Amino acid sequence: MLSPPPADGNEAEKGNKINTGFKEPESGQDAPEVGKYTPELRIVLVEPLYQGNVGSVCRIMKNFGFSELFLVNPCPLEGEARAMSSHAMDVLQNAVICSTIEEAVAGCDVVIGTTGSRALKGCDHIRTPALSPETLREKMEEFHPETKFALLFGREDKGFSNEELELCSMIATIPASHIYPIMNLSHAVGIMVYELSGFCSTGKYKTTDFENFNALCGHFENVLEDMDFDPFKKEKMALMMKRIFARAVLTPCEAKTLRGIFRNIQYFARKSKGEDVSKFRNDIKNQFENGEFEDEEFDLDFVDQMDR
Repeated sequence: MLSPPPADGNEAEKGNKINTGFKEPESGQDAPEVGKYTPELRIVLVEPLYQGNVGSVCRIMKNFGFSELFLVNPCPLEGEARAMSSHAMDVLQNAVICSTIEEAVAGCDVVIGTTGSRALKGCDHIRTPALSPETLREKMEEFHPETKFALLFGREDKGFSNEELELCSMIATIPASHIYPIMNLSHAVGIMVYELSGFCSTGKYKTTDFENFNALCGHFENVLEDMDFDPFKKEKMALMMKRIFARAVLTPCEAKTLRGIFRNIQYFARKSKGEDVSKFRNDIKNQFENGEFEDEEFDLDFVDQMDR
């Protein structure tokens, strides 16, 4: 039977865990290419409507070596889903059912949303830049090999809402014909997992996880507020910077340093408005003098102390 999400929100344990190292070739098979491996990739289907599509997704996932499937409020999964999954019944049976996207991506470091709807203008930061499957793979290869990715696919009839896409670190799209760019769900998953199965990591440093990445983006929004940034442009600016931060493949130290810079900006912005920032300034000075930006155990919450 399909498993409910774990009570503590952590990733469910599975028997067929995706390997992050090299795969041992079976007898009679050629050895894999040097440097190639299967990335830690979770496929997330958001409210799929047709059980045949879910079964087909399971099959194509197994074709290319992926097994971790999370389903957000899916349709009933019965005979048709089992039939279409064919010899990938184990993927279907081990799928984790969630009630929200946030539950489905818990424990992941990078969240990638897919969309077939093209942006109507260049400054539509919700859907731009939308990376092709090949470009996405090249960008993902810059992350550390232990990075956990979540690849999200929307509903067959209406895809994702803007609010759901804003949750994602990066956006990807398959460059189909403009005449009919919306693909069948299982076909879209097939193209993506085919491209991502030939993975060759170049990342040497661990990157900041999704929780701290979102904390960084939230801190930038606070900076805009303290600067009295134009409220009509603030949301677009914050989302644009989120996309930039994601593509920058920030290390934890880099994320911490950026938050230190943000804190300094907030200090001067608040000081210019006549607020008492003496304690705020001392906190900044102490953080840099103590060299805590080089400490992996450094508490990211220090930047929020000013509001307490």
